[in-house]
Amino acid sequence: MSDVFAEAPAQAAKPTIFFDGTSSRRRQVTLAFADALEIREEGGTPVCWSYADIRRADSPPGILRLACTTAPPLARLEIRDAVLAADVTVRCTHLDEHRTSRRGVAKIIGWSVAATVSIVCVVLFGVPLAADRLAPLVPKPIERRIGDASEVQVKTIFGRSVCEDPAGKAAFTKLVNRLRDAAGLDDDSMTAGVLPTAVPNAFALPGGKVYVLRGLLDKAQNPDELAGILAHELGHLKHYDNMRSLIYNGGTSFLIGLLFGDVTGSSAVIFASRTVVEASYSREAENAADTFAIEIMHKLGRSPKPAAELMFRITGKEGGSGLTNILASHPLTEDRLARMTKEDRPTSGPPLLTDKEWQSLKGICGSGKV
Repeated sequence: MSDVFAEAPAQAAKPTIFFDGTSSRRRQVTLAFADALEIREEGGTPVCWSYADIRRADSPPGILRLACTTAPPLARLEIRDAVLAADVTVRCTHLDEHRTSRRGVAKIIGWSVAATVSIVCVVLFGVPLAADRLAPLVPKPIERRIGDASEVQVKTIFGRSVCEDPAGKAAFTKLVNRLRDAAGLDDDSMTAGVLPTAVPNAFALPGGKVYVLRGLLDKAQNPDELAGILAHELGHLKHYDNMRSLIYNGGTSFLIGLLFGDVTGSSAVIFASRTVVEASYSREAENAADTFAIEIMHKLGRSPKPAAELMFRITGKEGGSGLTNILASHPLTEDRLARMTKEDRPTSGPPLLTDKEWQSLKGICGSGKV
């Protein structure tokens, strides 16, 4: 073999350029074909590249740019003469071995599609399943710390001070205690209050915190209406819906924060406040909380229908096209009203509050408007 290729071919007018991979110096060289490709620079020691180790590198048109698997990674040989490039190419039988074939491209696309499908399955099924399993297992101290963090955000949005009129507070505490006892929640696991804002809403926070906004209290016409709404929020607490929603929305970042104690930092605050403000429970969770409220009101000998009437009074009819109904993240108010009307029963229990207590509760925030 060495005798056949011992002589170097005549070099073309176009120079052959070599970069040795250790410096940026541009070297003008000649080539000789022996047992290996010899790269010769005048006055220098030849560099030998085994033909089997030579690979084609990306290059512009008109230039054959080569690399060598046994040379420094940045070493490059640039051949500008077509005849010389052809002589080199015929000897380098593995020149394009590293390049991806059509079959290889198909495999890459296939694995990419499989990876995408896997990610989608994890998001649609794996994360909700993990949230369902993990939510009841979150230690109570950690849950309370998350609740404290989100409470700061809620009070920043809806008012920092809780309504404290003594008579109204006593009536509210009485109502909450009646519902809490019927729901079977521990005395130490729940706190409740009224915030002075005109927004008509109520929500539950992690750690057993329940807040009613003054706007909802203003629109309520009797204790049963407010009690049904509160019972619904207790259902979310009982079923760990707030923790489940936090884990689901927070995903991996929330779980990592939970493991390393960052439960009052940015991740917990962002996800907790977003969950509260957007009320981002699933339709299944909302239906389960409605069922819980119906059971609690029946246990107290009261009807669940007034709560649905209050919701309908606030939102009006929500239904539209069938598509809207399917995509709604919570049951439509008119559907809730129909369901709770179906569950309506004659009252068999005592009033939850006296008329005087109800009027005191209505005035818990005083006469000032926010």
